[in-house]
Amino acid sequence: MAKKKKKVEESGLKVISTNKKARFNYQILEKFEAGLVLSGAEIKSIRQGGISLDESYVRPDGNELYLVQAYIKPYSHISQQDYDPRRKRKLLMHRHEINKLRGRVEEKGLTLVPLRVYLKRGYAKLEIGLARGKAAPDKRKTIKERELKREAERAIKRR
Repeated sequence: MAKKKKKVEESGLKVISTNKKARFNYQILEKFEAGLVLSGAEIKSIRQGGISLDESYVRPDGNELYLVQAYIKPYSHISQQDYDPRRKRKLLMHRHEINKLRGRVEEKGLTLVPLRVYLKRGYAKLEIGLARGKAAPDKRKTIKERELKREAERAIKRR
């Protein structure tokens, strides 16, 4: 059986993992790119696709941002016994971006959501979104639009 290849976009990015629930549960207002502080075994595991952003979030702590509850699978070729796959990981951004995000999260009741992890020139990057939670009617509208789109695609295939 052939191995499934990761999607490589035209801009040279290799997308490793996406957070599909984030786009369903939140309205994304603005996107930012952040670097991740990782150990050597963690980056090797990410390159193999061993990361999950489900139920993870970004939290400001002082003058820094942290990725919390993201699961990075332990790298198979290392014998580190005390590895915590859900530890919080520091994000690398410019100070003015961090201050801007922290201010908007504290003032307006917005939240920071991780959207996807990708490799850019060999470095792991995290795309985070400044988001506002959707209400139930908005979610129903999203589901209805998705169903209509699927039906239209099926009708086109049948022809």
